[in-house]
Amino acid sequence: MTDLPEPRLARRHALLAAAVLAAFGLPAHAQSKGEIRIAHVYSKSGPLEAYGKQTQTGLMMGLDYATNGTMTVDGKKLVVIEKDDQGKPDVGKSLLAAAYGDDKADIAVGPTSSGVALALLPVAEEYKKILLVEPAVADSITGDKWNKYIFRTGRNSSQDAISNAVALDKDGTTIATLAQDYAFGRDGVKAFKAALKKAKIVHEEYLPPATTDFTAGAQHLIDALKDKPGRKVIFIIWAGAGNPFKIADLDLKRYNIEIATGGNILQAMTAYKQFPGMEGSTYYYFGIPKNPVNEWLVANHYKQYKTPPDFFTAGGMAAGIALVEAFKKTGGDTSSDKLIKTMEGMSFETPKGKMTFRKEDHQAMQSMYHFRIKVDPAFAWGVPELVHEIKPEEMQIPILNKR
Repeated sequence: MTDLPEPRLARRHALLAAAVLAAFGLPAHAQSKGEIRIAHVYSKSGPLEAYGKQTQTGLMMGLDYATNGTMTVDGKKLVVIEKDDQGKPDVGKSLLAAAYGDDKADIAVGPTSSGVALALLPVAEEYKKILLVEPAVADSITGDKWNKYIFRTGRNSSQDAISNAVALDKDGTTIATLAQDYAFGRDGVKAFKAALKKAKIVHEEYLPPATTDFTAGAQHLIDALKDKPGRKVIFIIWAGAGNPFKIADLDLKRYNIEIATGGNILQAMTAYKQFPGMEGSTYYYFGIPKNPVNEWLVANHYKQYKTPPDFFTAGGMAAGIALVEAFKKTGGDTSSDKLIKTMEGMSFETPKGKMTFRKEDHQAMQSMYHFRIKVDPAFAWGVPELVHEIKPEEMQIPILNKR
């Protein structure tokens, strides 16, 4: 990694630590007009803890990058208030209300879980303050449950689905899906089905999010596919704990059944080493995008953590950059009406390249990456090699809100 750029400012650690400490040390009534207060509601614990912590790391790095290490915009200090929703919708809902009401947060970021996100949307509308959704995925967040205070830097289920269809939607292909039985999984399958034009789905298997024994579900999938002609694929949509790739142990090769899935965090992608040549689409892998923001992220993440940035780190950074760019454009004005007007149609550079908030539903239009898995002994995970960058204009992402 010696050819990567050095960090721009050496005092990064102190500034980031001070920003978080200030959030906990300053009571709401002492809030200064010289601050911009950002609440981050995320899964600091719970089943999606790994995702949440990556997002928090990325958010702080994004704020640091976009402010050139100062953690200020137009002389106003950025203060980040952390809230652990534990992956529970009711907890998240009360924490966001407390952040807006008691902590006087100007804006909020999060959450990790789609189920929690759906509980937060009406809170943002009630308090008339923006919630920048990252990384919760369900289409309904910027679809039928959306309101004008909701923006999202994270990808949605349609972006996942349409990009994955690029790899799998071929004549003569039969697909069965395996997904978690909640908003993330069901919205994902719904969008995936809608994106397919040539392949045929013959079975949908939904299992509880905390499933660890996949035997019964796998047998349903095998029974649905084993006698079908042509290419046969089990497409997996899964997040958090549990390893659905264990179904490969049930001798899928005997029936010529393949496994396919989208991208994930590096830890989860260790299972991908079993499937060289597997194709899918991913939101981010640190070795794929070639742009200055990603170079900065990779260099600084290696320097601070001795590891590459992960899937959700990039999303957190995108959210941090989007916030700073919006605050810069408003001159530090955090009124929701001003921010909404500014952010609608706003483009900004991220580790994935340019993102743009679509005016109609505030969903960030962004590239996705068609990959093929390569086994490299230098890495503990299956390495997703880029087949094709799927640009936003190549995906017809539906507008699903009704407002």
